[in-house]
Amino acid sequence: MIKKIFLGLLIFLILLGFYYHDLVSYGWMQAKGQVTILMNVQDVEEVLNDPAFPDSLKSRIRLIEEIKQFGVDSLGLSPSKNYTTFYNQHGKPLIWVINASDRYRINAYKWSFPIIGTFPYKGYFDSTRAVREEKVLKQEGFDTDIGEVSAWSTLGYLKDPILSSMLRRREGSLANLILHELTHGTLFVKNDLELNENLASFVGDLGAIRFLKQKYGPESKELRTYEFSKKYNDAYSQHVLRGISKLDSLYGTFEKIKLDTSAKDILKNQVILKILNDADTLFADKKALKTKSRWDDKNLPNNAYFISYQTYKSKQNLFRNEFETKFGGDFKKYLSYLKEKYPSL
Repeated sequence: MIKKIFLGLLIFLILLGFYYHDLVSYGWMQAKGQVTILMNVQDVEEVLNDPAFPDSLKSRIRLIEEIKQFGVDSLGLSPSKNYTTFYNQHGKPLIWVINASDRYRINAYKWSFPIIGTFPYKGYFDSTRAVREEKVLKQEGFDTDIGEVSAWSTLGYLKDPILSSMLRRREGSLANLILHELTHGTLFVKNDLELNENLASFVGDLGAIRFLKQKYGPESKELRTYEFSKKYNDAYSQHVLRGISKLDSLYGTFEKIKLDTSAKDILKNQVILKILNDADTLFADKKALKTKSRWDDKNLPNNAYFISYQTYKSKQNLFRNEFETKFGGDFKKYLSYLKEKYPSL
């Protein structure tokens, strides 16, 4: 009897493995990538005591320790063992992320994972697997975008290391990144990544400004540099979000009039090109705009380009207004309120 039960269970697990082959394969690949990193990390103290490691980069590691403590003491973020180890990338990217959207609607393609829920992006430690999945999505008619990322959070399941690429960031950008990721470890709502990423982006911005003021002073070069960059990035993000509304309006007309795919793509690309090129009017000082060069038909992005702005920036005003009007700038009280309002993983 026991043998029959065991055999039945074995057959069930084999069938389950076949049915969820892609998910199992992906999980194995991700686990392998994480383990490879964790097997090759160094303790931060070991790095700081290494005379061959550049002092300029050691100062960045110490800065990360200060940012973490600031996040706990001043913002009320949860204490974390993250960023107590170091991983040297040797100049190589680690993870690639795919975004996808409907071809004629700004609507994120969602991937579902056990326990942690659904996500409007999918990460890969293997670039060839990422490209392969992107190809499949394109064949199914989705717009796609693939790119490298500089950090990610395992939500406390693993001890996230400091990546060597982080140490090249300026003070404000580094503070934003660390506080953003620590926010995920403090509050993460299942199946609502738009809320999670918008909240983490809001905390990253708010916390970075407060940290820079506290450490370097309200008139410091570090703060001015960060606020200057933030001004332009915020303006561009809001411009892109307004562009999403224009695209949605266009796609709404496709439901009322009959057009072939070629005609739809021409109209779509015309609107996208105008949105991106009109960004030039946002900036009085054109010399400050180093990364937003003019686009053309040969390098034009698609709907997937807009998904990340929707995921990370669409609720910024909501959080800011709620924080300022209801909580008078007291972030710890605001965070406590959010924890009660949104059940976290």
